[in-house]
Amino acid sequence: MRVLITGAAGFLGSHLVDRLLADGHEVVGMDNFITGRPENIAHLKDHPRFRFVKHNVTEIITVDGPLGGVLHFASPASPRDYLELPIQTLKVGSLGTHKALGLALAKGARFLLASTSEVYGDPLVHPQPESYWGNVNPVGPRGVYDEAKRFAEAMTMAYHRYHGVDTRIVRIFNTYGPRMRPRDGRVVSNFIVQALAGEPLTVYGDGSQTRSFCYVDDLVEGILRLFQRGDSEPTNIGNPVEFTVRQLAEHVLRLTGSSSKIVAEPLPVDDPKVRQPDISRARRTLGWEPQVPLEQGLQRTIGYFRSLTPAALKEA
Repeated sequence: MRVLITGAAGFLGSHLVDRLLADGHEVVGMDNFITGRPENIAHLKDHPRFRFVKHNVTEIITVDGPLGGVLHFASPASPRDYLELPIQTLKVGSLGTHKALGLALAKGARFLLASTSEVYGDPLVHPQPESYWGNVNPVGPRGVYDEAKRFAEAMTMAYHRYHGVDTRIVRIFNTYGPRMRPRDGRVVSNFIVQALAGEPLTVYGDGSQTRSFCYVDDLVEGILRLFQRGDSEPTNIGNPVEFTVRQLAEHVLRLTGSSSKIVAEPLPVDDPKVRQPDISRARRTLGWEPQVPLEQGLQRTIGYFRSLTPAALKEA
């Protein structure tokens, strides 16, 4: 199959490109590097089945030749990014999704939207099944990301119902692994970089808020199963094993051997108190569940960050 991946130079997009190429597919990657990194796809420069197009997907997307799939991963996705880039985040979720869906319609391609657990907001239901409609503050600082993705889901379903486009929606929960940007505001990368640099590990609030962490290889496997044999209904993909943020900090300190201290700072506005996927649907329809335990995944991720130069570790 020949597919287009928007956001191909991002953390998740670049891993998805690698996996699809390894499976024998042809990939057109698209990114404007607003948060994606050229080095994430530099190793593919001479790959015979990979072509890169630098383009802002909020503008009309054109790709020569046939496409069997359009996988829409373009978007700022870390808290730091979407708080610094609020307008761009809203535009890529709305205009970018519209343009990507229009291309899928024109090419007769299957479309997959990378949505997020953030559509559940600060949830009042725990764990979160796909049937839960969420508890989102549309005018809070996180609303630019939450509502962009909720709109993108609505647009995707409209193209499915009105135009008959074959669509998929994956709701991605916290994911980590190599190629995360060192200081992008995500808790795993923040803790690892702080620990390796001998800096205090910053925990917001008392650290009792919970998260569920899925290693990137597991996530990619779930996404591809959804793309290949899923249906149009949203599907949670994430790891249901729940940890407090303070427990994660303690794991990172132990695995890095760091003597850094844990320090508390005020909780950000609308920061979710709990976040855990109900993956019953993914288990039932895709035969999928994560395989990589947190300790193993953290060791691989720490190894990646150790391989970076001191200058790279300071980059946002």
